[in-house]
Amino acid sequence: MQPTTILLLIAGYFITLVLVSYFTGKGGSNEDFFKASKQSPWYLVAFGMIGASLSGVTFISVPGWVEASQFSYFQVVLGYTVGYAVIGLVLLPLYYRLNLTSIYSYLEGRFGPASYKTGASFFILSRVVGASFRLYLVANVLQLLVFDSMNIPFWVTVTITILLIWLYTFKSGIKTIVWTDTLQTLFMLVSLGVAIYFVSSDLGLDAGSIFNFIADSKLSQMFFFDDWRSADFFFKQFISGAFIAIVMTGLDQDMMQKNLTCRSLEDAQKNMFWFTIVLTIVNFIFLALGVLLTIYARNNGIEASKDDLFPFIATKAGMGFGIAICFILGLIAAAYSSADSALTALTTSFSIDILEIEKKYEKAKQITMRKKIHILFSVVMILVIIGFKYLIADESVIAKLFVFAGYTYGPLLGLYAFGLFTKWQVRDYLVPVIAILTPITGYVLSLLSLKYLNFEFGFFILILNGLLTFLGLVAIRTQKN
Repeated sequence: MQPTTILLLIAGYFITLVLVSYFTGKGGSNEDFFKASKQSPWYLVAFGMIGASLSGVTFISVPGWVEASQFSYFQVVLGYTVGYAVIGLVLLPLYYRLNLTSIYSYLEGRFGPASYKTGASFFILSRVVGASFRLYLVANVLQLLVFDSMNIPFWVTVTITILLIWLYTFKSGIKTIVWTDTLQTLFMLVSLGVAIYFVSSDLGLDAGSIFNFIADSKLSQMFFFDDWRSADFFFKQFISGAFIAIVMTGLDQDMMQKNLTCRSLEDAQKNMFWFTIVLTIVNFIFLALGVLLTIYARNNGIEASKDDLFPFIATKAGMGFGIAICFILGLIAAAYSSADSALTALTTSFSIDILEIEKKYEKAKQITMRKKIHILFSVVMILVIIGFKYLIADESVIAKLFVFAGYTYGPLLGLYAFGLFTKWQVRDYLVPVIAILTPITGYVLSLLSLKYLNFEFGFFILILNGLLTFLGLVAIRTQKN
């Protein structure tokens, strides 16, 4: 596949998003940027959230996991359904009742300003590192496929990419993203379907025999009850999945901001219900694709595995122009649907939570401040991604940074659990100390557990960090209820 073809595809993709932005973002007010004036159709939000949930990392990695861990990841996905039920029945009613723009405003009313700033700061840290890491991986793939042959440096690739995202989000933010996410989810799902069609056809399978073929494969083993120490143990994965959904969707400004654009609580709850069903099905199809890709690679002597499996077969295994085009389109859609909403959520949280522009400035000044903050976080993401490439370079170290950023959702879990399920007050000024010590302690405990007990926390580390935060808050509670 020629680099020029891929470049034209990327250009056409972004032109489409800019056009969508033009037609949907004519207002440009802060109400549009932060809440889409609460006029988003729930079904668009539900469909668009699929793409935002399945980042470029998921698009590449989930099919590649199957060879080593079979369908064990689906145990986590089943846990998601419980977590999403909690979001729909507990968290969304809370957010709508308080009429929140930023979900971390709840912490100020419950505990105080230090807790509020802590929650928002931990989200900002996690989102900057997480979104930058996801975009870095995809930018690397595009650099190898396209821009190296054109002698375009990596830093130029990244800068142009972020500027393009800024271009279609700067005016109306979440109002535009609800629509662009819908389009990007469609691109991603079409890519997934085309990949399954090409690979299954090459394996001699038709639509009626694919399911039986996958079910008969040892690679499709879904439930693991044998070793409770293993990261794949069912209850560890299922329970972790529930908490991951609660924290990384329900306590995440990025994901909840879309829900809060719905016209009413009832619409937002319908959105979560259908989003849960569709996301579960889509994850299963990604795992099914992993079985097909793994068997195809074995049959054809292809040594690519893990994150290299899907990209190699789609672009270098001689399967045709169609699957290559759809793979690139799906990869771009998966990556940028996550990055654009992250940029908007970071702008929202920093504006509302850290600078408190709604409290301190008149409306005209608020819009000016929001625009400056949007530019600021565009620059921050550029610098972080370039730093990954040129300053750290070692991808294993970057991956550890990404995992450690995930630890910072533990304090959010502990804070919200303590706020919702107890009536205690805390010494607010000590909350930042607890929140900082928690992920460090959790990381040390996970290392010791693996070394001396041969027990892998895996996704369960989130629950450990949430529990440590909860216990820390109990220790600094006050006598007044």
